[in-house]
Amino acid sequence: MGLTKTEAFTDQQNDLAALAKAMAHPARVAILEHLIKVNACVCGDLVDELPLAQATVSQHLRELKAAGLIKGNIEGTSVCYCIDTDRWTSIRKRFLSLFDRCCGPDSSCC
Repeated sequence: MGLTKTEAFTDQQNDLAALAKAMAHPARVAILEHLIKVNACVCGDLVDELPLAQATVSQHLRELKAAGLIKGNIEGTSVCYCIDTDRWTSIRKRFLSLFDRCCGPDSSCC
């Protein structure tokens, strides 16, 4: 059996790509912005904030949670979501490290 394309890359490269993919949808960006703005766990009002059906919002929340960008807690019959601040700190450092490797004061580009 041959290698899959992702197996040819490091775990760090695959993880960073998965994070970028999870954030690569405007609805997910809107969800993240809302969670950051309210700075609290949000249960049902995300559907009221977005022009999307409940099922669509739930799918986007699953993708964000799977990527570790948000976390959720079950409260009664609903799940409340918030930013996973520890993971965001780690993600921020990783993206900044990638960006800082390029475009420094001594870099030259075409």
